[in-house]
Amino acid sequence: MPIRILPPNLVSQIAAGEVVDPKKTIPRSLLIGTGVVTLLYLAANLSYLMVVPLQGTPDGADVVARGIQFASNDRVATAAAGVMFGDAAAAMMAVLIMVSTFGCNNGLILAGARVTYAMARDNLFFAHAGRLNNCGVPAAALWFQAAWASILCLTGTYGDLLDYVVFAVLIFYILTIGGIFILRRTRPNADRPIRAFGYPVLPVLYILAAGGICTVLLIYKPTYTWPGVGIVLLGVPVYLVWNRIRQQK
Repeated sequence: MPIRILPPNLVSQIAAGEVVDPKKTIPRSLLIGTGVVTLLYLAANLSYLMVVPLQGTPDGADVVARGIQFASNDRVATAAAGVMFGDAAAAMMAVLIMVSTFGCNNGLILAGARVTYAMARDNLFFAHAGRLNNCGVPAAALWFQAAWASILCLTGTYGDLLDYVVFAVLIFYILTIGGIFILRRTRPNADRPIRAFGYPVLPVLYILAAGGICTVLLIYKPTYTWPGVGIVLLGVPVYLVWNRIRQQK
């Protein structure tokens, strides 16, 4: 199982409103952060291939005989570490995965609270979440996000949670990228301090690639994909009810 790293573009996008000099900082963070993570993943996978053979047999006597193809529980990183460090590999990988998970949670809690805060400021969430404490921090939103993240961590494995959310996340990413084309048409003269690199080719390629991944998930992982979509769709009636209550006040 590879170590999960929080996508830097996710944090950058959510926290863009609080970044100093976003015209320069956001493009740099996207380029450098995404580039570094990509290199780390490529280096990790290259190291796996150099230590453990790609193909193997399901009933192999050891890690090398089973290969990456039949690694126990698909834990490729643990298999590679087992070849290099022996019996201590499982404990080492468990510690690294815990560190990675806590780091991912930390980033999502800090960034996700900004979404809750913005929603509250737009009267789309509880007003208390839209207030800043004496340090200028949305403490209530952070506590809410931390509690929700902790509950989710206790509901299943990381892989299950990822399968639930990834389809819905890609749908929203597709809608966001699609918004670039709509804004270019409806607001042609708007100020654009941060431009879409490679427009329109790269945005179109992203939409096609993300759409392809969504199709694959619907076909091969319907047990997780459809419930994840259902959870997102529950937000529609909640929004309608919330909006009606807000208008009646």
